[in-house]
Amino acid sequence: MTTAGDVVSITGRTTDTTGRFLVTARTNHFVSDARTGPAEAVQAGELLLSSLASCSLSNIQLHALERGSGLTGARAEISYLRDRQDPTRYEYLRLDLLLHGVTQEEAETLAGLFAGSCPIYNTLRRGGTVELAVRAGTPEPVTPTA
Repeated sequence: MTTAGDVVSITGRTTDTTGRFLVTARTNHFVSDARTGPAEAVQAGELLLSSLASCSLSNIQLHALERGSGLTGARAEISYLRDRQDPTRYEYLRLDLLLHGVTQEEAETLAGLFAGSCPIYNTLRRGGTVELAVRAGTPEPVTPTA
């Protein structure tokens, strides 16, 4: 489990298929496709939404257990709309949470606890520092396929 101050990183690399990438997180490996690629595997925007779903559900579940709130299940539907005027950004990200086994008041409390503590949600909501570094290296032997 990571805590505040921990540096977490993943790696990604191109594959022999143009628009397809291999992502490694710890000992987990998965394929991701560009939206202009094969479109068979999960795409980058979907991974962003997935991280929000995972963070919201785990955060709400933890707070519910700590509070003894009686949560019996939860569902997160997360969506975005790509901005028509500026396709380099999303017009919005929307989180729709359905919490089972709790009152509306408790659901709102749990959602507030999530919103107050999730670093993914808060970085996206507030805008965070993003650093970009690039360096040239010896080309890897990759033969793109059409």
